Amino acid sequence: MRFMMLMIPKGYESAEPGTLPPADRVAVMMKYNESLQKAGVLLALDGLHPPSMGARVSFEGGRPHVTDGPFSEAKEVLGGYWMIQVKSREEAIAWASRCPGAENEVIEIRQVMEFDDFPADVQGAACDFEKLQQSTQANRN
Repeated sequence: MRFMMLMIPKGYESAEPGTLPPADRVAVMMKYNESLQKAGVLLALDGLHPPSMGARVSFEGGRPHVTDGPFSEAKEVLGGYWMIQVKSREEAIAWASRCPGAENEVIEIRQVMEFDDFPADVQGAACDFEKLQQSTQANRN
């Protein structure tokens, strides 16, 4: 089972462009990241720039509408993520619980939908999805 662990740092929604975590926080988090890798559960991970450097594309009236960050209405934003592969939701929770998160950080855990999770009619409509996933992964290697 694949899970995304989404880091939600409170206060990051109003962070200035170029805001970076301090070196001591990065060092602590790298030890955690290495433990995920050594256990063989880590598939991907990345940190994200603050929302002030981002944009949102909404589709009001069926047309794209771009809003540059920061997003004043945002109460929670992503600061980064991990993609892990584990045997159960409980194991994903256990890994998230080991994270050296700061007092202002929350980790949301979401299971990734697998192709087999969908009914046959949806699988038929997305018949090339698995090929697309595989070629995307091959391009990264």
